Amino acid sequence: MQYALTTTVEAPFTQALEATREALAEQGFGVLTEIDLAATLKAKADADIEPHVILGACRPQLAEQAVAREASIGLLLPCNVVVRAEGDNRTVVETVDPEVLVSVTENEELTDVAQDARTRLDAALADLPARLG
Repeated sequence: MQYALTTTVEAPFTQALEATREALAEQGFGVLTEIDLAATLKAKADADIEPHVILGACRPQLAEQAVAREASIGLLLPCNVVVRAEGDNRTVVETVDPEVLVSVTENEELTDVAQDARTRLDAALADLPARLG
């Protein structure tokens, strides 16, 4: 099962991370959480991985609609957006597909909320090459 929306950009990690934040904001998403996975793994497991950050993105209007239709939906929020380096000048940006997330609830009332979130996340990812070009 495909569960991610993904794009790869020819840009250094730090530039791609900033462009991702901007593209998400343009689509109405705020970043509620930010986990520096590379730093965490280094500190906790002495493991070295390329730069890798997980952004917890949330569009409040969509979250409110989702919670009104499914009280436990908070277990699946926010939408994780991963920005990870692949070498010095290539970065992968991917997000969980909201339609796949809400499918586990089997609540059809969430379909339009998930579709709206997916449309906005798709647009944010599609905008990255232009922001970085």
